[in-house]
Amino acid sequence: MSPKPSSEHPLFKHQARKRFGQNFLNDTGIIDRIVRSIAPGTEDNLVEIGPGQGAITAPLLEACSRLNVVEIDKDLIPILLAQFAKYKDFKIHQEDALKFNFSALASEKPLRIVGNLPYNISTPLIFHLLSFQEKISDMHFMLQKEVVERLASQAGDKHYGRLSVMVQYHCQVDYLFGVPPECFSPRPKVDSAIVRLTPFTSLPYTAINVELFSKIVNLAFQQRRKTLRNSLKQLLDKEQIALLPIDTGLRPENLSVEDYVNLTNFIDNKINTPNTDA
Repeated sequence: MSPKPSSEHPLFKHQARKRFGQNFLNDTGIIDRIVRSIAPGTEDNLVEIGPGQGAITAPLLEACSRLNVVEIDKDLIPILLAQFAKYKDFKIHQEDALKFNFSALASEKPLRIVGNLPYNISTPLIFHLLSFQEKISDMHFMLQKEVVERLASQAGDKHYGRLSVMVQYHCQVDYLFGVPPECFSPRPKVDSAIVRLTPFTSLPYTAINVELFSKIVNLAFQQRRKTLRNSLKQLLDKEQIALLPIDTGLRPENLSVEDYVNLTNFIDNKINTPNTDA
């Protein structure tokens, strides 16, 4: 592993910024475990979001010299450049990951994305990345533990919700392991966890109208204590709800991803599409 820069050198003095949600990972055992989980290959097209002070960047570059990093904090750029200047295929993009065009980094090799994601933007950033899913082979993220539990939850679990359904529609979700607060500086007030998201090359269940699917899932979980019958009143009238091939007395957390896809396709085919038969 590359030697760490001395914290005494003025170049490397950087105060973690709350507005960027910065908590820098500093536990070498956890860093090694994360890198083993990623298992970077020499020819991989790696992208790291929020490299911070380079804790994971260093071992990634040991395994694969080609690495793009997206970092919003301009004051971290000279720290990263000083540490990794010897790697000719190390490139820094000083941009907001929420607005970054990840397809610009895709080539003949699909993207493998890694990141210690700020808790305050993790959900919108995951949805942003899913818009590039055809160019991504996998994603490994450090997130708030509660978010990882939501991502991985199955129907009937207390953490199961809109995020679970929408991400599991697009990806295989694997909860890998937890990371306690003492592994960071400064210490966050919450536990963290590592998750692997692997976009499906072929969807297990296909919604004919993805926009409608998203709308139905969103409506269902807006007030999760309500039954589906009540939630769907904003979309369908009583007669249409009565036609649905599910028990509308169920609550939204009782339906699987497959159930939501089937419900969407039924509404799109049988209710939204007018009958043109003579």
